[in-house]
Parts: sequence; structure tokens; C-alpha cells
Amino acid sequence: MKIKYIIIVILLASLGSIIYGFSIMETNPVIANKYIGFGTVGIFLIAMPLFLIKESKGKKVKDYMLTEENIKKMQAKKEEKPDNQ
Repeated sequence: MKIKYIIIVILLASLGSIIYGFSIMETNPVIANKYIGFGTVGIFLIAMPLFLIKESKGKKVKDYMLTEENIKKMQAKKEEKPDNQ
């Protein structure tokens, strides 16, 4: 099974858990808060890191860091633009 589909399943299960938690909030607030909490944990501590790992595979971290070399590249690109744009 591809990681993409695992992420989608985790995300949908987490959103379902949050929605279910809010729907039973009136009758049983203790269990409702647990459902909402587990849904939030699923999104932010499981699905998001898996998504970031999947999307950053094969990319160089150095390209996204603010180093002297990258600052000079950005300044050079800024000077290349014509005045009318």
C-alpha cells in the first residue's frame, strides 16, 4: 500500500473522530474530548510528519536554508529584474 493512501486514511479517520467527538459533546463530554484529542493527535503527530517525509524525499535541505551563498543568489536575482515589473 502506498504511503499516500495511508496518509489519506489517517487524515479521514482523524477528521471523522473530531466530527464524532463534537457530535456527542452534549451527551458525554468526557468521551467526546477524547475523540477530539485523538483526532488532533492523528492529524498533527501522525499524518503531517508522514506527509512531510513523503514530500521531502530526494530534496536537499541545503537549498532551503538561509546561507550566505543563498542570500547572494537571491540578491542577484533581484537585480536581474527589469524596472517595469
